[in-house]
Amino acid sequence: MSNKSIEKTKESIFLSSPHMSDEGYEREFVKEAFDTNWITPLGKNVDEFENELAAKVGSKAAAALTSGTAAIHLALKAAGVSEGDIVFCSTLTFSATANPIIYQNAKPVFIDSDYKTWNMCPVALEEAFNKYPEVKAVIVVHLYGLSADMDRIVELCKKHNVVLIEDAAESLGTYYKGQHTGTFGDYGIFSFNGNKIITTSGGGMLVSNNEERIAKVRFWATQSRDQARHYQHSELGFNYRMSNIVAGIGRGQLKVLDQRVQKKKYIYEFYRRELAGLEGVEFMPNNDWDDPNYWLSSITLNGNVRPIDIMEALEDENIESRPIWKPMHMQPFFEKYDFVGTDVSEMLFESGVCLPSDTKMTDEDLERVVDNIKKLW
Repeated sequence: MSNKSIEKTKESIFLSSPHMSDEGYEREFVKEAFDTNWITPLGKNVDEFENELAAKVGSKAAAALTSGTAAIHLALKAAGVSEGDIVFCSTLTFSATANPIIYQNAKPVFIDSDYKTWNMCPVALEEAFNKYPEVKAVIVVHLYGLSADMDRIVELCKKHNVVLIEDAAESLGTYYKGQHTGTFGDYGIFSFNGNKIITTSGGGMLVSNNEERIAKVRFWATQSRDQARHYQHSELGFNYRMSNIVAGIGRGQLKVLDQRVQKKKYIYEFYRRELAGLEGVEFMPNNDWDDPNYWLSSITLNGNVRPIDIMEALEDENIESRPIWKPMHMQPFFEKYDFVGTDVSEMLFESGVCLPSDTKMTDEDLERVVDNIKKLW
C-alpha cells in the first residue's frame, strides 16, 4: 500500500454526523426566512414544519421546540405530572429522557429492557404497575430506531389509565406494524440533534392527536404570554420555541428522510453480512412487526473480543464508535431511584457497541470499518 493510501485510511469516519440534502432543500427554506426577515421563533417555516412532520407521521398536531428534551418536559407538563408524582421510564436510554422528570420535581422509576426489543420490558412494566399503582405517566424509548413492543405497553397503560409518552428521538422513520413510532401514546417526541437521522442542528418536536394540549404546549413554550396588549403572564412559561431558521433546515431534511432510512438500512445489512459470522457477535434485534430506521447499527459480544477492544481498534484508525447507553439506574445521579427488572439492560450495556452509521459513508468506508474489526478475531 502506498503512503498516500495509508494517509487516506486515516480520514475520519463518524458515528452519525449531519447530512444536508444534495438538492439543497434546506438552503431554499432558510433563504426564504432571511429574505422575508422572519428569523424569530415564529414564521412560515415553523408552522409548515409542524404541519409537514405531523402529516408525515400521521399525527393531528405538532409543536416545534428547541430540543427533544424540551418536548419531553412539556409532554410531562401537559400530562399533569407535578411534584411527587411517579413516572415510569426506560432505563436503557440517554439521560435526556429522564432529566425532565426531575424538572417537574417528580420521581422516576426505571424499567428494565428485554432482549427481544432492547426496549422497555412489558413484564417489568406490569410488575412496576403492581408495585406503584399511583403512577402518573410512562415514558417508553424506541432505542437506536428499534420499536418497543407497543401493543403490550399500550394495553398496560390503558388498563391502568396512565398517560403514555413515546421518546422517539432516535426512531423517526421507524414503523411498528405499519404505524409510525411516536404516534401510539398520548404524546410522542422527536429529536433533530446533529447526530439524528435528520437534523436541524438542534431542535425537537412534540406530536399528539390532542390538538388542545398541543396548543397549550405552544403557549407554555413562548413564555406563557397571555393575550393582552401589555406583557402579562398567568402561568409559568418557557423559552422553548423553535426558530424559523432552524425549522427551515428541518423542512428540507424532512424531504430526504426516506433516503436516509434507506441508507441506514444499507449500512446495517452491510455489517450484518460481513460480521454476523464472527464468533460471539449478535446484532440488535429485528422483529417481524418492527420496521426500524436503523439509526445506529449495534452489536453485542459474548466471546473473547470485548466492546472496548473494538472501540479502541477503531479509534486508532480515526473511526468513531461508542458503547450502548449506560442504564439510568446505574448513573450516579439516578441510582437513588427505584429500578424494576433483572439485569438485561446492564448486560446490553456491558456487551454492546454502536458501530459507525453515518449516511455519508461509502462502501470503502464500510469495508475499512469491518476490516479493522475482523482483525480482532
